[in-house]
Amino acid sequence: MPDVDRMLEKCGDFGRYQFFLLSLFAVVNVLTSWHYYSQTIISVVPDHWCSTEATQNLSIGELRQVFSTYDDPFCSRMANEEFFPNIWMESSSQRHSNCDQWIYDLDFGYQSMTSDLNWVCESAWKSTIGQSMYFIGSVVGTLSFGILADKIGRLPILVLSNCAALLGNGATIFSTSVPSFCICRFISGLATDSNFVMMYILVMEYIRPSMRTFGLNICIGIFYCLGSIVTPWIAVAVGNWKVFLMVTSLPIAIIPGFYFILPESVHWLISKGDVEGAINCFRRVAIFNRRNLDEQTIREFRIKYANQSNGCEKKSQANLFDLFKTPRLRRNTFILFFKSMVITLCYDCISRNVEGLGLSPFILFSLSATAIFPACLVLWALQDKIGRKAMASSSLLISGIFTTCTGIVLAYQKGAATMSTSLLATLAVIGRFGVTVAYNSSAQYATELIPTSVRAQGVSAVHVAGYAVTFFSTFILYLAHYFKPLPALILGGLSLAGAVLCLFLPETLNRTIPSTIEEGERFGIGEKFLHFSCFEKSTSDNTSTVTTLDT
Repeated sequence: MPDVDRMLEKCGDFGRYQFFLLSLFAVVNVLTSWHYYSQTIISVVPDHWCSTEATQNLSIGELRQVFSTYDDPFCSRMANEEFFPNIWMESSSQRHSNCDQWIYDLDFGYQSMTSDLNWVCESAWKSTIGQSMYFIGSVVGTLSFGILADKIGRLPILVLSNCAALLGNGATIFSTSVPSFCICRFISGLATDSNFVMMYILVMEYIRPSMRTFGLNICIGIFYCLGSIVTPWIAVAVGNWKVFLMVTSLPIAIIPGFYFILPESVHWLISKGDVEGAINCFRRVAIFNRRNLDEQTIREFRIKYANQSNGCEKKSQANLFDLFKTPRLRRNTFILFFKSMVITLCYDCISRNVEGLGLSPFILFSLSATAIFPACLVLWALQDKIGRKAMASSSLLISGIFTTCTGIVLAYQKGAATMSTSLLATLAVIGRFGVTVAYNSSAQYATELIPTSVRAQGVSAVHVAGYAVTFFSTFILYLAHYFKPLPALILGGLSLAGAVLCLFLPETLNRTIPSTIEEGERFGIGEKFLHFSCFEKSTSDNTSTVTTLDT
């Protein structure tokens, strides 16, 4: 809507009000990171051993030594307890046995939910299934809040989704059974995506187009990264998972106040025919920026959109299923779905896979979170230079290679050598960096590839597909109980598969993006498998065109 941008320019498109919006967006970034990663922090599993009469007087070091020869040291009961002195040499008589008490080596003294409720070993599935309900909630929330956002506006959904986060996390504090924990995590998951995206949309619409990529990515890079880094240390500082949830959830209570200070989305207001409401929003921005919005400009804006709503021609209504009716568009759509599922699944698993790598999960979590800021910088610097296709494929390739290497190192790891620990931490951070770049760039690529006539439906469906598959993330991580490298190898393989499939997608940089289903089917015809826009300049020097390259 060019007229909206011109109207915004009259009101001030990068002034005091925009910096105020970015400040609120920074707050949302921090709170969103706390909300999303709280599920990881409350479920940290410390080293543990079955507590028996023979082990009660042993130190943590002695316990490690005693159980070092066991195939499953954390979930095995000591055999022949009455002959304890001989157990140091015994290995043949080891076997699993149910325990009702455990000895925990609490990392930094932090009492997690798993250690508090003894949800370990035979009961480890309780935490796993409960956390999976979080992702079912995220799918339901993304769909339902997305539909509601088109009906009642972006601002009410920003408030409602954050209230769901506050309610879900608050109720989790009091849950002690599997059913109650599942219900609470489901409610908490409803907020995921909407609690961030609605604010993203509101901020984007009131900032000068040329500054949107820079302002939004820098804000996300700094404050989402900062929030992620400090999350585990908040837990360490308070020492208990219930207090941690309370401390990180209560600040969400300030979000309902945004309803009274933020304007509604002008694009949504105009789409609903509320031109006067849009004008009032612009007036608020102008007053804040100390600009004078003249009546002539307002009158022209009012007439423009009043005529549009009264005289626009009826267009044929395309729908989501039209994306699957033609062969090339169907192929591209399936690849976008698969890419979204791979990226979202890998992003979640790699972000949460901080245990069993020989380093404190709190330290490793913070180290891997530092990848968020440089990932945003790389995306901002390179996305418009090397192209969407190269960015998507290369970032998944990097993530896949280093995540797979993590699994290989784990498979051949001997003991807890410092060299191995440092190597694993480095590989984990680089893997997190690659998947973060891929995750942040994926939305724009899908938006440009899906035709305008079905863009809202298509992008939403792609997004929801990604969140739906994260239901399996906790189960993939759970596979480490059977073979420690397995989660890393699975995620690395999926990332590599996603990198290859991205090469089948057409480039969208410097292209006229498709508007109709027919244009979407023809888009990128003749483009080679390994065609990248970053090579176009050199070929143009030889008077070659994109079409020549593609043939």
